[in-house]
Amino acid sequence: MPSRSSAESESLVLFICTGNFYRSRHAEALFNWHALQKNLPARAFSRGLLTSIVADEPTLISVDTHSRLTTLGIPLELTGKAPVQLQAADLSRAHRIIALKKDEHYEMMLESHPEWADRIDYWHVHDIDCAEPVDALPQIEEHVLNLVATFKKS
Repeated sequence: MPSRSSAESESLVLFICTGNFYRSRHAEALFNWHALQKNLPARAFSRGLLTSIVADEPTLISVDTHSRLTTLGIPLELTGKAPVQLQAADLSRAHRIIALKKDEHYEMMLESHPEWADRIDYWHVHDIDCAEPVDALPQIEEHVLNLVATFKKS
């Protein structure tokens, strides 16, 4: 059996939110930052269930996410360049899948990828319509730090 490359031996964590503009992009960058700092064999990527809702936004990432990542000293290169719509292939290649809010994303998963809806983890982090970024982003950070702690160094 051929040996796997280092990229293939990494665990892939997929963060999902609605627009892939705010919460999932913050989780992705934060996870990647800590994984790199701790030399963990894991990387994250993020996707959205309904990226069309952010299509008219003047920026490619939430200004709140951009600001918070900058404040934390986390490079924006550790998240995708723009919102990306979730595809079945994304779900298949991920080792761990986390949607940011069950009340918001479970039904959306049932509609778009019903075979995956009960196979992923759900956090409970409100979107901007229910919580201010000053509250929601630190919640994501706490969840991500707990998740990072479950990985072992390579």
